[in-house]
Amino acid sequence: MTERILTVSEINREINDALKKHNGLWNCWVTGEISNFKDHIPSGHWYFTLKDKEAGIKTVMFKTRNLTAGFQPQNGMKVSIRGSIRLYEKDGSVQLYAEEIYPSGLGALYLAFEQLKSRLAAEGLFAAEKKKPIPRFPSRVAIVTSSTGAALKDILHIARRRNPLVSLIIIPSAVQGEAAPGEIARAIQRANHYGEIDLLIVGRGGGSLEELWAFNTEEVARAIAASSIPVVSAVGHEVDYTIADFVADLRAPTPSAAAELAIPVLNELKDGIRYYEEKLTQRIQSVLRTKRHKVEELMSDSALARPGWRVEQSRQNLDYLSTRLVEGMTGFLTEKNGILRLLSAKIDLLSPLNILGRGYSLAYDIEGKLIKTVRQAAAGDALSVRLSDGTLICEVTDIEELQASNDSNVKRGLP
Repeated sequence: MTERILTVSEINREINDALKKHNGLWNCWVTGEISNFKDHIPSGHWYFTLKDKEAGIKTVMFKTRNLTAGFQPQNGMKVSIRGSIRLYEKDGSVQLYAEEIYPSGLGALYLAFEQLKSRLAAEGLFAAEKKKPIPRFPSRVAIVTSSTGAALKDILHIARRRNPLVSLIIIPSAVQGEAAPGEIARAIQRANHYGEIDLLIVGRGGGSLEELWAFNTEEVARAIAASSIPVVSAVGHEVDYTIADFVADLRAPTPSAAAELAIPVLNELKDGIRYYEEKLTQRIQSVLRTKRHKVEELMSDSALARPGWRVEQSRQNLDYLSTRLVEGMTGFLTEKNGILRLLSAKIDLLSPLNILGRGYSLAYDIEGKLIKTVRQAAAGDALSVRLSDGTLICEVTDIEELQASNDSNVKRGLP
């Protein structure tokens, strides 16, 4: 009989087929400690070794699976993994292909809580500026919680006692277990699509960390952050803090406290309205008293009591002002006439015609130019001499020029 010679690929394929046929290694749970953890970039796949004190096995968790993990694995962390054992035929290594991963023990839950809290805080989901204001007087409030839980009964009881006029809309949802995060997130979305809801209360009664874990999931946190309706978180007891509390617009220590914070007391509102009504009435009465007193003062005024007197006074004032105006205009004209006469007298004194009256005369050549010196005339020239009472037409027969050097006269006459 001829022996069969196998290739490496064939051997690995046979081994892998054998592993697949082993029911105990298919869809099994494995627990251990993480080491050599690597978050592959850019694929997002996780590669690490799951080990205990005596052995280890290579583990792979693809990105499509690890997106729902809810925490970031770290070296030394103890976890429980659901997956299948198979052979990676390329290098012949046996690997655990993880489908689900959970931290082992309460300490791991706290670690997952802190990791998610830090990551969401870094994204700004807890920022104060993103908090929406809580309406003071909501008329319609939606409640996302278990329809059979004590939390709903407490909220309904307190809401009806405080203000039965507020409409309450119950959107039931699981609040613990694997399905709870998805149901809570979808209930919040439905509330936003419902329309005309003023406020949303999301929560449940007290419980262990594991029972409250749905409110520590990224899915619920992002649903609250995306809500256009203000959200009041009401999870557990006063000492319980969840991721939902940090994302919500207001944290209530208990579901009962959420109802107290969200729903105003009807009687207190009525008392407030009555108080402001009284204050407004008092203010109006005070204003009316002041105005009435002012009217009475005006009515007692003699000017208003005898309106004709005011007209008479005005007429008298008009006569007085008219007289003052006439007097002022007369004085102004008199003053200006005196100044005019004075200036006229000064002009007369300076007038050449006035000087002629005192025996002087003015001589002009035939062109009408004033003769100022004998040098402007010659013997035989015709001149006109202006006197105070007329003009003489003369002919120059002789010129006597006064010499400044010896005061002697030099005659220049006709030949």
